Amino acid sequence: MGETPASLKKTPLHALHLECGGKMVPFAGYEMPVQFKGILAEHTQVREAAGLFDVSHMGQAFIIGPDHETSARFLETLVPSDIVGLAPGGMRYSMLLNDEGGILDDLMITRAGSEEYAGWIYIVVNAACKDADFAHINAHLPGGLELDIADSKALLALQGPKAVEVLSKLAPEVADLSFMNGRRMEVVGIEGCIVSRSGYTGEDGFEISVPGDQAEALARALLDSPDVEPIGLGARDSLRLEAGLCLYGHDIDESTTPVEAALTWAIGKRRREEGGFPGAEKILDQIANGAPRKRVGLVLGTRAPAREGTVILNETGDEIGEVTSGTFGPSVGAPVAMGYVAAEYAKLDTPVGLDVRGKVRSARVAKMPFIQKRYEK
Repeated sequence: MGETPASLKKTPLHALHLECGGKMVPFAGYEMPVQFKGILAEHTQVREAAGLFDVSHMGQAFIIGPDHETSARFLETLVPSDIVGLAPGGMRYSMLLNDEGGILDDLMITRAGSEEYAGWIYIVVNAACKDADFAHINAHLPGGLELDIADSKALLALQGPKAVEVLSKLAPEVADLSFMNGRRMEVVGIEGCIVSRSGYTGEDGFEISVPGDQAEALARALLDSPDVEPIGLGARDSLRLEAGLCLYGHDIDESTTPVEAALTWAIGKRRREEGGFPGAEKILDQIANGAPRKRVGLVLGTRAPAREGTVILNETGDEIGEVTSGTFGPSVGAPVAMGYVAAEYAKLDTPVGLDVRGKVRSARVAKMPFIQKRYEK
């Protein structure tokens, strides 16, 4: 049986989405807005001004230990990134791995920025994976550490070139945050918020963890700005694809390693030297000797986009891979896609064919991101 409206969960902003005219669809067990005024208009709004996303369906939790190193050393047994070396308030993209080096989920990891929470590490995981992720973490959790699942929290993302100007009026401290840093602060009188300068659009912006019962008040305060509009899942997808960012369950999953997924940059130098993470032997071998396939960007020579599942062909018509995400890129002005190809075809500008509805369309391997990222370094 499929998901029905009655079986779907609702975020604390559900009523506000309906009030704003959101077209609601099932997504990861939740009823979520796919669009409000239209995907193209919402995409452009984020690139030119600021857009507000409800990402409360994501999983939020805290790993709590006696000090940062204890919490971080534990997390490093599950992910390949350098967590011990995070500065207070520092944030890192990483991946939960299985024993074969496959990606169970990708996640954001933030070290607490104050002594009061010295042993706390804040994590945000994907909605569809969160129950499995938290069970996986709990199954490996040693004595003396705790996983506190923050299911009473909502999560908002304010993205776009005007995001800092808008949010600074409600929380002046945010202007001091640099990209991939976060801290606890009060926002428009709401205490206990965690604000990070991060996001998944390629634009400057912020993600704000807020008590669920005050999420609507915060959202309304942000939407009061003439520079902010509500944005749905449709534009979130086109924005992240233009930025070359993976969507779990499509571009990465348990069958892909970080090396195949072109996410090797998330594995720090110390971790490459020491190993000690799941699938380390396979992953370190692929770093040294190459992986059999590679995630690449694709630019099409046609206006028709290549969707997920489109077969990628070499010049002689042999199958060499598959598209994992594809759409029309409004900011690029052309269709863009990403997918996996056999390693020998991963070089930039390699010509390939895409079997789009029975017709072979010309394309080439392209550098990602497809647009210039505008993070505030």
